[in-house]
Amino acid sequence: MTRVSRRAALLGAVGCVCGVAGCTDRSPRTAARSPATTPAVAVSPSPRASHRAGLPRTTPWRPTSAEVTPAAKLRAVRLVEAIGAWRPGESGTAAARSRVAALHLGPALVGQAGPLLPKADAAALQVIDAQYGGILTDSASVLVVCRQWTRSADRVRAGGTTVDVRLVRTASGWTVTSLHPARPGAAVSPVPSRVRGILSDPRIELPPAARADLRSGQVHDSVLAAMLRLAGTYRMSVSVVRSGHPLDVFGTRRPSDHPRGRAFDVWRIDGHPVVDPGRSRTLIERFMRDAAAAGSYNVGGPLRPSGGATANQFFSDATHHDHVHIGFRT
Repeated sequence: MTRVSRRAALLGAVGCVCGVAGCTDRSPRTAARSPATTPAVAVSPSPRASHRAGLPRTTPWRPTSAEVTPAAKLRAVRLVEAIGAWRPGESGTAAARSRVAALHLGPALVGQAGPLLPKADAAALQVIDAQYGGILTDSASVLVVCRQWTRSADRVRAGGTTVDVRLVRTASGWTVTSLHPARPGAAVSPVPSRVRGILSDPRIELPPAARADLRSGQVHDSVLAAMLRLAGTYRMSVSVVRSGHPLDVFGTRRPSDHPRGRAFDVWRIDGHPVVDPGRSRTLIERFMRDAAAAGSYNVGGPLRPSGGATANQFFSDATHHDHVHIGFRT
C-alpha cells in the first residue's frame, strides 16, 4: 500500500474551506456526458432545499489506513474541495483558479468544474465518499461524491454532485488531468412509484447525483428492485448509480453497466465502510451474496465469495476494495 507522502499531506491542507460490468479507463469517457467515513455536517437538507441560514460547517475528507493508494484519493478530493467551497469575496473563476494553483495543479481544470462552481457569494462542500472508478499502476479514476451548499443574498441552497477525477502518477506524485462532473439529466414527471419508494426509504442513503439519476427515469427496474430488496435487510449508503462514473470499465474499451442505468455501488453497509473489510468481512460477504440473489450477475467488492451461479458472478480487485459493485444485464 502506498503511504501518503509528507508533501501530499501538506498539499492536502491547502484549499480546504470549512464552512464509479465493473467500475474499472484510461480514456476520459465518463457517464457525466449523459443529460472513509462521512464526517458530520451541521445540516443535511434535501438537494433542492432553499432557506435562510448560514452555511453548515464541514470537515475535510481523510483516507483511512485501509485505503489502496490513499495519495491518489487525497489529491482528487483536495481539488474538489478547493474548487467547490469558498468564503465571501472569493467567488468566481479567477479565485477558483488561484485556489487550484495553490495545490500545484493546473488552473485550467477550473474550466471543467461545471456544477461544482455555481454562481454564489459563498459555498461549503462536504465530501461524502471518495471511491475508485479505477486504479492502475500509473493512472486512476477517483469518484468524489459530495454535497454542496451555496449562499446568495442570505439564501442557502443545498445541492451537490459526483465528480470523476482522472489522475496520472508522475515522478513527483499523483496529478489531476481532467474533471468529469455528473450530469444526471432532467427529472421525469411523474416520478415512478418505485423510485418514490426508494427516495423516501430511510434505509437507503443516496447522494445528490444518485438521487437525480433515479428521478431522471434512466435507471433500470432491475436496479430499483434490488435496492428495495436489499433495504429490507440492510442500511446501505449508495455512492454512484449512473452518472459521474466512467463510461468504460477503467483501462478498457468495454462499456460499464453504470452509464446504462444497470448498476449501483454501495460504500457503507449497516454503518460499516466497505473500505475496512477486516472489521466487517462476514457482513460484506453476506451482502454480496444477497445482491447476487437479488438478480445481479456481477457483484464486486473487497473480497470474493466462493460459489455463485456463474464462474464470474463474484469478483474482487483493487478498484473494488472500497465499495460493492452490483450490476445487471437488463
